[in-house]
Order: sequence, then C-alpha cells, then structure tokens
Amino acid sequence: MQTNSTNQTNLLAYDPHKHAELLTHYCLYVQPSQRIMLTGLLSAAPLFEELSRAILRAGARPVWRPSYIGQDEDMAALASDEVLDTVHAAELEEMRSIDGFLRVGAPEVAPAVDAGRRARLMASRAALGSARAGKKWCVTLYPTAHAAQQAGMTLPEFEDFVMRAMFLDRADPVAAWGEVRDMQAGLIERLSRADTVRIEAAGTDLTLRVGGRTWANSDGKRNMPSGEVFTGPLEDSANGYVTFSIPATYGGVMVRGARLEFKDGQVVKASAEEGEETLLAALATDAGAKLLGELGIGSNYGIQHPSGNILFDEKIGGTVHLALGKSYPETGGLNQSSIHWDLITDLRRGGRISLDGEVWQENGRFL
Repeated sequence: MQTNSTNQTNLLAYDPHKHAELLTHYCLYVQPSQRIMLTGLLSAAPLFEELSRAILRAGARPVWRPSYIGQDEDMAALASDEVLDTVHAAELEEMRSIDGFLRVGAPEVAPAVDAGRRARLMASRAALGSARAGKKWCVTLYPTAHAAQQAGMTLPEFEDFVMRAMFLDRADPVAAWGEVRDMQAGLIERLSRADTVRIEAAGTDLTLRVGGRTWANSDGKRNMPSGEVFTGPLEDSANGYVTFSIPATYGGVMVRGARLEFKDGQVVKASAEEGEETLLAALATDAGAKLLGELGIGSNYGIQHPSGNILFDEKIGGTVHLALGKSYPETGGLNQSSIHWDLITDLRRGGRISLDGEVWQENGRFL
C-alpha cells in the first residue's frame, strides 16, 4: 500500500450529506411510497442519518437494519445448526416487501471465526439473495479509521480518496457518472462482438467464452464508486490458470497470492500464499462456488492504488476481476451459488486482454 503524500490542508473532508444525496437520487432513484432497506454497521450512523432524511424528503420509507462489529462472526460461532443453516420466514417476507436495498460497508476489525461455519452462514443466506433479486440495490462505503489503515493512508487522506473516487468533489457528480457511462458504452460495443477472451499476465493464462452474453455498464448505480464493465462468462468455458496479484478479503480474512486452475469451467486446483484455508472453504460452499459468475474489467483510472477494499480495487483501470459463484442474471449468466467473491489481477505491467485473438488491452490501457 502507498501512503498519499498530498498536503493534509488540501484534502477534502468526507461529507455524508453529499454522499446520501447521490445514493438516494442517483444510485437508488428513490420514488414516493417506496421502502428502502439500509444495512450496515452502527459506525456508519452519520451516513445513515443523512440517508434517512433524504429518503423521507423523497416521500419514501427508510428501513434501517443496523449491525454491530462481529455480529456475523457471533452468528457463525454461536448459532445452533437450525439458526445457522436456515433463514426465518419473517426475514424472507421482509426482504420481499422492500423496493430497494443499500448496503453500507464500514470496515472494522472483526473477530476470527471458523471458515467452515462462515461458509454455512453464507449458504443459508442464499434465500435472502433470491428474495432480493430483481430489486434495485447499491453497495457503498463509509470511511473508517480501519479502512484507512488497510489502505495505508491516514483517515483524512482516505476520506479525500473516497470523495474523489465517487466524484463528490465535482460540482455535478451525476454528470460525471454520465461521462463514465458513455466511455464504457464504447468498450461494450467492441466486447459485445467478441466470443473468446484471453487474459495473460505473470502467472496467468486464462481463456473464457462470452459469446451471446450481455455486458453491463457499471456507472455507479449499483456500486458507488464504480467504473467497470462486466458479464457472466459461459459456465463451462474457463480453461487455464490465473494468479490474483491484488489481495482480497473474504469474511474479514485477507487472502493474498490466490492461484486457481480451471478445466471446462470448474476450479480443479487452488492455493494461496496467505488465507488458503479461507479460499478453500469459500470454494466448498456449494457446487456453484467452483465456477465463475463474473468477468469484470476495471476502467476507473482515477483509482490508482489498491486500498484493501474490493469496492474500489476491482474498479482500478487496468485490472481484471473474476468472481467465484453467483452470476448476475441480467448478463445471461446461469451459475447459482450463495457466494459472489471478486478476485483481482493487475494487468498494468506486462498484462494483456485479447478478444478472438486480437490484442484489445495491453499494460492496462485499451488499444
């Protein structure tokens, strides 16, 4: 991680009001009488307060479901088998009743928990994910001291990083995200004509097929910040191997140097320099966890350095990410799983992406 050397006096302070306005009116386009569920840690309370006010002013109903640090870890460690492996009918009914869903990440230090029991908890929540399918949703981040430490920044530096990544430093953030949408539409025009995608980098030579699938233009409405295009590769098409050069967390555990080998779509070999137990537990969650649900290409060149947070890192211009598990139905992907875990590799130094044998991106830059 690299520390930002910007003069502290020139840094933008985090503004929860601006953040909430963008989330409410652009990301979730809240309409009167809708019910919008807000989830996340209590430490993000300043943002939730502003969100509730913005949603109420829009004539809608905020539904806040806060959690405390270590709540999921307590569930995984202490719950009976029945509680761990099932979802209550009332939780399902509430999820079906909402019109929109927002998850606010607020990274904090959480207790360690058995990887196998965590995987069971994730599997049980697949029913909630299915109930939420088809509704509008967004994921964002509230800057915390722990997140800043993960990124190798001071908290003021990280707040500045977050504000700029979301274009909250602009006079018109919505117009800025419109520019991203237009640029990515150009990328999709070429990708939509491709059948075979080959990814090459140090420790990576992987081929996928995407013919007939739909590419999505991620312009900040589902992830804030964003800046990527993605699709669901054909489920049996992944062949080769990939090394993920940017660390990623799963259930609060950092996984570094993950390497996967694929044959006809399935992971047949997996290892990691750090966090291998967590990687293997994730792959064992269910049958779909061994297949790829997403191929994503980062296009946000305003994010230059990994921060230890997937919401930012997968958007770095010149990176590619592959998600184990569930596909997004709108891409045409068919894979079903209770997990969706993005893993990233950096192509900016010696990497390339080829479409049907033609080099399309090299050293992280589109040709």
